[in-house]
Amino acid sequence: MINLSHPLNSLTKGHWFKLICGASFQHLPSVRNLALAYTLAGADCIDVAADPAVIAAAAEALQSAEQLAGAAAEGGFAYRRRPLLMVSLNDGEDPHFRKAEFNPAACPPDCSRPCESICPAQAIVFAKNGDAPEINFSGVIDGLCYGCGRCLPVCPIEQIVTRSYVSNAAAVVPLVLNAGADAIEIHTQVGRKEDFKRLWGAIAPAAGNLKLLAISCPDGEGLADYLWWLWELISPLPCPLIWQTDGRPMSGDIGAGTTRAAIKLGQKVLAARLPGYVQLAGGTNDRTVGKLRAAGLLQKQEVKRMKDESDWELGETARGAPAPNTAHPHIAGVAYGSYARVLLKPVLDELEVGNQSPDLAASGSIPRLARLEDTPRLLWEAVNLADSLVSQLKLPLKLLETAMKK
Repeated sequence: MINLSHPLNSLTKGHWFKLICGASFQHLPSVRNLALAYTLAGADCIDVAADPAVIAAAAEALQSAEQLAGAAAEGGFAYRRRPLLMVSLNDGEDPHFRKAEFNPAACPPDCSRPCESICPAQAIVFAKNGDAPEINFSGVIDGLCYGCGRCLPVCPIEQIVTRSYVSNAAAVVPLVLNAGADAIEIHTQVGRKEDFKRLWGAIAPAAGNLKLLAISCPDGEGLADYLWWLWELISPLPCPLIWQTDGRPMSGDIGAGTTRAAIKLGQKVLAARLPGYVQLAGGTNDRTVGKLRAAGLLQKQEVKRMKDESDWELGETARGAPAPNTAHPHIAGVAYGSYARVLLKPVLDELEVGNQSPDLAASGSIPRLARLEDTPRLLWEAVNLADSLVSQLKLPLKLLETAMKK
């Protein structure tokens, strides 16, 4: 029988689900509540910024999920055990590791503020006349900005810029592991061999403590050769490896078509027959799984009764890890970022409205959100929304569990 509970089992069975909270997203209440909802819905991995405070917020959500496991099971949700907690590091300039900034005093008084309306995280705000003094803030709310860059081209006076940062791995790696992270994801780009070597040099001594390593890379000329070079550098590994194909970064909430780039890049990496698992990201949304199935890129999973008719298992086509030279290489899972966050935004907004506090910092921090589990109606509404996305990958598993209970 298969081990249904371990998150890494989802990789071998082809139904791995990862929530990307954002490498630059540091709004602790939102990270906590997103992590809680998607964990209860059955996520296998929660990916957060390499910030001990963010990691701690996510870890607190995972602990709370354990206490709610019984209620989740009664509701028919897929939570079985604690997902892996992953942090993201970068070896150089990367759009996932930046913040927008501008001087609001330089904005023309008659500006229509397209930056404010286009921001998917509502990180750009302008104080309005009549606002209470404690919320009289204009500009970018740093903790909410995750660097999507959509505000840059729409500014009429082109004054919005980005502030990028590169991980100091030697200092960060011990901190994130001590904070409770299980896995690391390295963001790189084709041609960054020396930069990757430096970063890997800091990570390698701690690799034995990792349960999973992921490498995220966008498309580029010579992609397959670069990824094979990375494999030769880091192997042998003491843990499983995921190749994350970053199709169209931070765009899944824009429209259904953004997932095409993610799938196309996934196919390209599969064709390279690299050791490890291939997982999509960048433009993923509620259309991704359907398109993967239509293209025959997901492992076929069937629920069947065993010979003694007293037990159940996933069909044989779901067994075994995706070896690099199999006849039918497949996508092992999908990571969701901006779409997953926007999907739950109405619930988190309602939670925020009901729990505003006047205790605001002058730096532009926003009212603290209450813990999602303190409002059961909103908690299970959020989990139900999260489940609508997670279950697209987990449906065969849910059918199996239902059958086993009969």
